[in-house]
Amino acid sequence: MSIKTIETKPYADQKPGTSGLRKRVTVWQQPNYVENYIQSIFDVLEDRQGKTLVIGGDGRFYNDVAIQKAIKIAAANGFGKVMVGQGGLLSTPAASHLIRHYKAFGGLVLSASHNPGGPDGDFGIKYNIANGGPAPESITEAVFARSKVIGAYRIADVPDVDLSRIGTQKSGDMVVEVVDPVADYAALMETLFDFKAISSLFKSGFRMQFDAMHAVTGPYAHRIIEDILGAPKGTVINGAPSPDFGGGHPDPNLVYAKDLYDLLMSADGPDFGAASDGDGDRNLIIGKNRFVTPSDSLAILAANAPLAPAYAAGIAGIARSMPTSSAADRVAEKLGIEMHETPTGWKFFGNLLDAGRVTVCGEESAGTGSNHVREKDGVWAVLLWLNIIAARKQSVDQIVREHWKTYGRNYYTRHDFEEVDAAIANKLVDDLRAQLPGLVGKSFGNLKVSYADDFSYTDPIDGSVSPKQGIRIGFEDGSRIVLRLSGTGTVGATLRLYVERYEPADGQHDLETQAALEPLIALAEQLAGIKARTGRQAPDVIT
Repeated sequence: MSIKTIETKPYADQKPGTSGLRKRVTVWQQPNYVENYIQSIFDVLEDRQGKTLVIGGDGRFYNDVAIQKAIKIAAANGFGKVMVGQGGLLSTPAASHLIRHYKAFGGLVLSASHNPGGPDGDFGIKYNIANGGPAPESITEAVFARSKVIGAYRIADVPDVDLSRIGTQKSGDMVVEVVDPVADYAALMETLFDFKAISSLFKSGFRMQFDAMHAVTGPYAHRIIEDILGAPKGTVINGAPSPDFGGGHPDPNLVYAKDLYDLLMSADGPDFGAASDGDGDRNLIIGKNRFVTPSDSLAILAANAPLAPAYAAGIAGIARSMPTSSAADRVAEKLGIEMHETPTGWKFFGNLLDAGRVTVCGEESAGTGSNHVREKDGVWAVLLWLNIIAARKQSVDQIVREHWKTYGRNYYTRHDFEEVDAAIANKLVDDLRAQLPGLVGKSFGNLKVSYADDFSYTDPIDGSVSPKQGIRIGFEDGSRIVLRLSGTGTVGATLRLYVERYEPADGQHDLETQAALEPLIALAEQLAGIKARTGRQAPDVIT
């Protein structure tokens, strides 16, 4: 095998965010940009010689080009084998499962998740470690440090691999196995859930629509929901992965999946609606006449998980990202199990899952999952909901209402201000941070501040500390205001404001969400001045 060592110059902007490095496609298309980043990853990984690497992505524009580069660089850097999904496709949770199932050294996941695709869209690469989860900050920081000084990369001078053909090929001296991207994942799902009960649900006339948003979960949903579980053909829509996601935005929220929402709110709509995102790790859940917030979904899935065979013995604990509502905390308290609040980013759940401290995890940004993989998993969440519906023989609306009658309701919203000038956003956060010491004990109308801090997380397993993870202002009645800068955008800064208010089990559960939270939203503006300082009259997205 001929290996070329190519001289290169470092780029200064290859700092991974919450989940890998995400940039505009045009940035990745710069000379040696992909090569530099992948070589930087391999340079900080010890003992990789002869090991297996999983590679796959969500099929977005540039996925095919980057995968061929990755395979050749892996061959030149001593990997013994690469496993890659047919056509370069692997959902993020499926990639996590392959890493774990085949005891691979790690994996490269090529995706920008829920961000738009196409020549003018976004692209991303992240490295997942041997447990199947995203690399911890110790690795991503080392990769960034290496990327700033890299002077050369190694690449095999070999032809491209035929990714359309399942089976074994060679890339130089390295074995490349092209695998069915769905098969192993579908087999895992069958061990977790009561497929017989879900099949019976569909046979009874239960109607569902799953919107794959022209993204990676289309093949998974067609195979599992229609072929295996027997839902009628046409249950899955927009099921063919597209490099530009059919010209849409593959983010399963009420803005970009409005058609699905409108359908479920219509008189003749189906019983259940769901969607997933670009790389298949997020989910949207809507019942007939009932949207389920991601925070509520996490709490309800945790409370009902034992209805599925894999969790029949109960769950060890729950973890949620700090901005996620505290609805799940009330479930953990009632069940007498551990509850962990972590920074945003699935990598923070990995140690807790590996240690057996938690079973179910979730984020308000539409990600939920369990200990079956080390990523959030959109299809898993949909299947668990179907298992719960089949077992309880109730509608989504009935399940949600009964949950609130037991645990109370956390009214919750997130306001996103996207592509804000980074300097303005950082100054706004700094100024609010400076106010925090003086807020504790202060009253604003009938709201009294019980704590105000910049969230810092100490990992209970390895002791690592992650400071400055978002500003929290908590009130004595359980209400909260949270403000943080998101790490998933590619241009400017995304300011995210989260507001929640707790209504007890015997309280009012049918208020309109934005109206119920209006006093807190107004107080957040008073304290932070987002609209005044950014010039934005309204958020870009409200969820």
